[in-house]
Formats: sequence, structure tokens, C-alpha cells
Amino acid sequence: MFWQKEIETASRSEIEKFQLQMLNDTISRAKKSKFYSKQLENVNIVKNIEQLRELPFTTKEDLRNGFPYGFLTVDLSEVVRLHSSSGTTGNPTVVYHTAQDLQNWANISARCMYTAGARKNDVFQNTMGYGLFTGGLGFHYGAEKLGMMTIPIGPGNSKKQFWFMKNFGTTVVHILPSYALRLYHSMKEDGVDPKKDLKLKIFFIGAEPHTEELRREIQNLYGLKAFNSYGLSEISGPGMAFECPVQDGMHIWEDFVIPEIIDPDTLEVLPDGQEGEFVLTSINRQAMPVIRYRTRDLTRIIPELCPCGRTHRKIARIKGRTDDMMIVNGVNIFPVQIEKTIMNIPQAGKNYIIEIMKKDYMDKLSVKIEINENTFDGTLEDLECLKRKIEAELKAETGVSPTVTFVDQGTLPVTEGKAKRVYDLRQVKDKR
Repeated sequence: MFWQKEIETASRSEIEKFQLQMLNDTISRAKKSKFYSKQLENVNIVKNIEQLRELPFTTKEDLRNGFPYGFLTVDLSEVVRLHSSSGTTGNPTVVYHTAQDLQNWANISARCMYTAGARKNDVFQNTMGYGLFTGGLGFHYGAEKLGMMTIPIGPGNSKKQFWFMKNFGTTVVHILPSYALRLYHSMKEDGVDPKKDLKLKIFFIGAEPHTEELRREIQNLYGLKAFNSYGLSEISGPGMAFECPVQDGMHIWEDFVIPEIIDPDTLEVLPDGQEGEFVLTSINRQAMPVIRYRTRDLTRIIPELCPCGRTHRKIARIKGRTDDMMIVNGVNIFPVQIEKTIMNIPQAGKNYIIEIMKKDYMDKLSVKIEINENTFDGTLEDLECLKRKIEAELKAETGVSPTVTFVDQGTLPVTEGKAKRVYDLRQVKDKR
């Protein structure tokens, strides 16, 4: 059931034939909503997948303006679940699910886990948050669908995390990449060696941008395979794309979504292989289908066929979000560029923050890094050499000259949820 060969290895023509049928069904359903009844009033039958690009985009602002029920396509009595963003800057984005939507979501999540190697006899520990955030529940129901014993422990409390791992023989974990590093150091402080004392074999990492270097670091520390995943609440949640054992890009499940890559400035559709903004159309949802949703995530579609045999196209690792991009003196920088540099330097710790300030009318980029006390035992002169080395490599990577400051291990703030890396202080009033 979880390896669906006919679907996962279908030919491109078979996939597009299915997508076309589902797309037309989705358009008909979407027109029942207040928003799409206006957006799609002149749209009839779509005759080929290429015509999708003639339809209007949907944005997060549209979802906010449609609050609370502007995108709902079924009677409220058919809705069994609501998920929502925090809405800290206005109306939240709200997503609705019917019972069938939740079943479909559980199925696709189970497919993801099975693809990466999880099986019924595994023990799954979910360290992600539950509630309105879709990450925790999406993997939870997928794990149960697959048949794994599931531990819904949630985030934080590191001692409790590895106590459960040890006593219940946890083999598969869903975890933030930044928390995976903090958890390892907590284990080490308590004398726990995850390679010898635990049975871990798979980490599912996601929910925050991370580099290939960070993934390798996690794999080396724990002695396991860490698989990248992709999803977003507006489409359903986690499970829309996932890595196979090849670990070179994430398969987009094209029987659930139709992907496009666009130029975020011109809005033109780009060919496979070119980097741009990821756009998704859901074709397997009842309560709230979304058409040509601009995710703001930057990636590219990998044109080559995957050696694993699956024919659903793959996307490259998410580079960042157009919202996350920092502009420093006119230069575009993504936080993952800084992380990539830091991860390649053993003496640097893995916790860091980025600060952007304004001084003498110019932007100043500052990076504070915890020193890795286990790998650095040099003098102050050695520390200064390391500082200059990192500054030079960051300048080569980003095109901007930063200031690097080392702080003691454990000094920088940590959070139970997604790591907060960037602090833009340019709007803070200069009190000089």
C-alpha cells in the first residue's frame, strides 16, 4: 500500500493525464468558494497542463483577505479540522480539512516515510509541536498509518527525549535540524552516545531551511540517515515532497500537487533546472483546494530522472524564502549561505545568530558564533586567525564583508521551535 509502483513510476504522459483530470475537478470544486468564484468565473475546461499557467496566482495575502471562510468549498458541517498560522501581522491564514482530506494527508505522509525506509516495526518519536502547526500532526498520522508505534512527545525537554529513545528503542525521529544539534550536545553532557546507546536509524528533518553541510553533520553525529522533507500548511502540510534513499532532491508527489517554478519578478514560468519561486496547485483536496499558490520558497526542479526509479519530478533543497532574503548594502543574501560556511569549519560551533545594523548610513553585517570547545583549544592569537578565516570565507560566499564575533558555548539564545537566526536591527533608533 505504501509503495505504489503504478503511481510512483508512472510515465510523464500518464502523470499529466491524471493531473489534467484532477485539475479540472479541482477548478470545478474551487468555484464553489467565494474567492475562486470570482477568480475563475471565466475559466471552463482546461485542455492541457500547459494551460494551468494561464490561471491567476493565489497569494498568502489572498488567503488573509479571504479570512475566515472565503476559500471554503464545502458546507461547514463537512469540515473536521482547522489549522492556522499565528497571524501575528494580521489575519491568520486558515486551512480546512474534510475527513477525506485528512485520510489523503495521512496516506501521503506514510508514503514519504516508507520511501525513506521507515517500516511498521519501527518506533517513531515525534519531537515537533502539535496544535495549529501542521508539522507535528502531519507526521503523526502518517506514522500511525504506516503502523509504527508512535510517541507524540512534542518539542523540548532534551533529557526526556533521549530517555524515551533509550527505553522504548526509538528508531525513527521527526526533528528540527537546529534542535537535532542541541539534543546531541545534551546527550553528550549526560554521557549518552547515540551511536552506541540508542537504536536510531532515521531522522526526518525539515520545517526550517538548512544546508547540506548541516544534514551531513547531523548524520555524522548520530550515525544515521537524515531525510529532507517539504510541505506547507496552505496546501495541506508536510508530505508534499520527500527524499528517497538517493538523498539528492525531494520527489514532488505529482498525484497530489502540480508544481511550477516562476521568476518572482516577471512571474513567467521557468523551465526545469532554473531556480525560481515554487508554485503549487493542490489537486487532491476537498475542503480548500488552492490554485497556483505562490509559496515564496526558492528552489528548482531537477530535470534528471532519479536512480531510485520513481518518475515524480524532484525539487532541489529549498534555498530560502523570498521573505527571508536579507538585502545588505544592495546585496541579496540568504541565511543558509552563512550557515553553509560555518558548518564547514570544525572549530566553529553550530549555534549562531546574524545581526544587521546601520552605522554611518551603511549596513553592517555581524555574525556571532559559539566556539566549539571540543575542537578548539588554541590561543587568543589562534582565535583571531580563525575569526579572519571565517570573515574571508563569508565574504567570498556572500559578497559582503562581515564582522565575526566568538562567544562561549551555550551563550546564544535557543528556542524550542524554529531557530531564530536573523535579527535586523536597522530599524532600531540610534541613541548616540
